[in-house]
Amino acid sequence: MNYLSKRRIALGALFFFIGICFASWAARIPDIQTKFSLSEGELGSLLLCLPVGSMLGLPIAGWSVHHYGSRIVILICSFGYALTLPLIGLSPSIWVIAPILVLFGLLGNIMNISLNTQALGLEDQLGKSILASFHGLWSMAGFTGAGLGAGMIFLEFSPAVHYGVVTFLAVGIIFASQKYIVNDKREGTEASGLVLKKPDQLLLRVGLISFLGMMAEGCMFDWSGVYLKNIVEVEPALVSIGYVCFMGAMASGRFLTDKASNRYGKLPILQVSGMLIFLGLLFAVVFPNLYTAAFGFLLVGFGVASIVPVSYGIAGRSKLYSPSIALALVSTLSFFGFLIGPPIIGFIAELFNLKVSFTLIAINGIGIFLLSSFGKQVFYAPEISSEP
Repeated sequence: MNYLSKRRIALGALFFFIGICFASWAARIPDIQTKFSLSEGELGSLLLCLPVGSMLGLPIAGWSVHHYGSRIVILICSFGYALTLPLIGLSPSIWVIAPILVLFGLLGNIMNISLNTQALGLEDQLGKSILASFHGLWSMAGFTGAGLGAGMIFLEFSPAVHYGVVTFLAVGIIFASQKYIVNDKREGTEASGLVLKKPDQLLLRVGLISFLGMMAEGCMFDWSGVYLKNIVEVEPALVSIGYVCFMGAMASGRFLTDKASNRYGKLPILQVSGMLIFLGLLFAVVFPNLYTAAFGFLLVGFGVASIVPVSYGIAGRSKLYSPSIALALVSTLSFFGFLIGPPIIGFIAELFNLKVSFTLIAINGIGIFLLSSFGKQVFYAPEISSEP
């Protein structure tokens, strides 16, 4: 096995590590709610700490990776991220856990930007698209973390013990992978300072594509079960089927995206992805029964799978910004989509119904198709052209 293959395995292990840490936290949210006797509203307020930390982490990530290189940022933040997890489980009060969750979200997003920067460098060395497979490993880690969490709950381990076990495994992954994380610090590059500056046309276009895609992803994460319960009116035991179909398709789709991108180009993949999101959501709205809705959510999962990794792959080759700055800019725009999508769906559903909400989110798919189909001169980097 050559050095580049070992690097790919090491980076994949780190993507898996951040995925399983996040999934482990999510699996014990009900226990956290019980521990602090939180109402639904209070829990919702507490959960806002994570996106607050994530937003704070975006400019810090772009600046730190640009100035110090992704290697040092990964090494520092990976240990910080892993060690923050048991602190969540050990928190004695709501006033302690809240800032720890902000820190957890901040470190997680810094890891996201720095790992994707490192992965883009490896992608350039290999001369082919590989970024989506790393995102697929993150998705697989979500399933693994959920399964591990279910096992820990069954064995009646506390969140602190559960998180301690995950941290022990995570530290082992970090030590095993660290020697394959290269120093990619660039001297004298054009963009400096914090990342909060106006994107160029390429990054605005790619950022809007990922914004629309992440709105659809947030729709599935937060509302797929509610749709099956309230609109399709399935049995309670079947409510999670739509989410499982979506997540399974998204995870498997990410492992197919790289091969498809290498064969057909990134822009056609975005076009197909947009149409899959549109058709999947529309199918679930027009034919609201368990089987057709689940099939529609499956299509949405395949559509959403490629949006973020392909968008990151395009953005990382910006001619005006270093990869870390470009990724942070696009990630900021896409993150807003993930945050505001679910509340917008709720507001529209309150005024009309969930069918109307899902139909409007379906139009996001058409937007992705149009943005990646017209004005192709904006995608000026030759690496991402869809022309042969």
